[in-house]
Amino acid sequence: MDCMEQRRSSQGQMTVELAVVIPVLITVAVLVFNAMLFLENCAAFDRHAKEAVRVYTTAPAHGQSAADSAALVQAALQQSFSADYCDVSVQAASVSWGFTRYTATLRFTPTLFGRAFSGAVFSTVLRPLEHSTQLTVDPYKPGVVL
Repeated sequence: MDCMEQRRSSQGQMTVELAVVIPVLITVAVLVFNAMLFLENCAAFDRHAKEAVRVYTTAPAHGQSAADSAALVQAALQQSFSADYCDVSVQAASVSWGFTRYTATLRFTPTLFGRAFSGAVFSTVLRPLEHSTQLTVDPYKPGVVL
């Protein structure tokens, strides 16, 4: 085979290789983007959740229950994490000696570079992820003597 015949026989090889590699590259890019977005939101969520618990639960108003405090914390977190791909929930649980444990959960739905999609990229299914953080506080109750 001379040089000209060899070039003609491999003319479409690069196109076929590119057609095979492009879906893999797009899938990896979507996975990396979502991983970075999830980690970024987790770091911010930890800070915001613990700050909101400290602000809204350590000195409750007269007659304010732990569930009311959890609702205030959840409302504050929903303002900070109002993106379509983030969902926030907060639960309060009583523990021993009058302490209350607040558990804040961030539910992250994967995106296609910031836009909503079905959750599948070239048959790779991306499932929602959850991240939780807890803080136990001793709520100060004005006028109550232990």
